[in-house]
Amino acid sequence: MTKVQVFDPALCCSTGVCGTEVDQALVDFSADADWLKRAGGQIERFNLAQQPMAFVENAVAKAFLERSGAEALPLILVDGEIALAGRYPTRKELAKFAGVSEQPAEVAPTATGSCCSGKKCC
Repeated sequence: MTKVQVFDPALCCSTGVCGTEVDQALVDFSADADWLKRAGGQIERFNLAQQPMAFVENAVAKAFLERSGAEALPLILVDGEIALAGRYPTRKELAKFAGVSEQPAEVAPTATGSCCSGKKCC
């Protein structure tokens, strides 16, 4: 399975969706990351402020941080290789990176004979 890793800049909490002035890009990405998990994708997030050792222990993230600095984050790795840096991916990009369908799962049809089948509903 494809693994997506997100190396976030220093955020006040694990998602950055806290405090009085929340960055809309973080709100959108947090929702997209949750969607990806529900869609069966594998995603991990690492916050520079709370998990600095994750940056040190990952050779690609460490080299990126040394070369480009924290202001160049976020860094998105797909199976250990740089896929995107400097911004958060869109839902479409996340789906592509993780190899999952962007389309919502099919909703099971209602059973025949139930009170809400056909054109009538209780």
